[in-house]
Amino acid sequence: MNKLQGKVAVVTGASKGIGASIAKGLAAAGASVVVNYAASREGADRVVAEITQAGGKATAVQGDVAKSADVERLFAQTQETYGRLDILVNNAGVYQFAPLEELTEELYRRQFDVNVLGLLQASREAVKHFGAEGGNIVNISSVASQLGLPGSSVYAATKGAVDTITHVLSKELAPRKIRVNSINPGGVETEGTHAAGIIGSDFEKQMVAQTPLGRLGQPEDIASIAVFLASDDSAWLTGEKLIASGGTR
Repeated sequence: MNKLQGKVAVVTGASKGIGASIAKGLAAAGASVVVNYAASREGADRVVAEITQAGGKATAVQGDVAKSADVERLFAQTQETYGRLDILVNNAGVYQFAPLEELTEELYRRQFDVNVLGLLQASREAVKHFGAEGGNIVNISSVASQLGLPGSSVYAATKGAVDTITHVLSKELAPRKIRVNSINPGGVETEGTHAAGIIGSDFEKQMVAQTPLGRLGQPEDIASIAVFLASDDSAWLTGEKLIASGGTR
């Protein structure tokens, strides 16, 4: 499968979980991939090793998407290494659920700085590096933006912002041949959900019970959709929000 042969992709927050799976999926489809990470160099190197061992091309670049200088350096290094950019997957994100009475300025700013400001900054820099033939932005949002889960007010608000940004930028950037779409996953089993104690909990059982397809998603479920959106198979799609939740609404 070489539908992305010759393309170059940046995947933010790709050292683990959904981002790592997307990076590997894009590479398997032929793209050269920049595996961005904020803190886990070990995880990013592991993703790069898996890609190269499978015959693909990848490199790891550190950068906190909430910091403008880091984002500029990320794309400058991409240009220096591969000489072009075709695809950006805005995957970097953080989440912390808390009831309203536990809301703090720190909790709010951390999630909005990474999930919203980070996405905007990465998109801004990517647009500078896309060629005359255009480019492709895939935003990772969440079904949480519309479920109204108690305790998710800040996180859900960040993802609601991502949905709106996707809609706006799809129109703003269309004249430059840049497509912008989002994937809105439901519950996905990742290192993060394990670390948070969700896997094996009553909350997991509740999520599965509310999912018509009867299971949590896997990172690969999201990666295959990202490859589709990044390829010409979806050439007539922009401004779309693909809900990848096993039927959860």
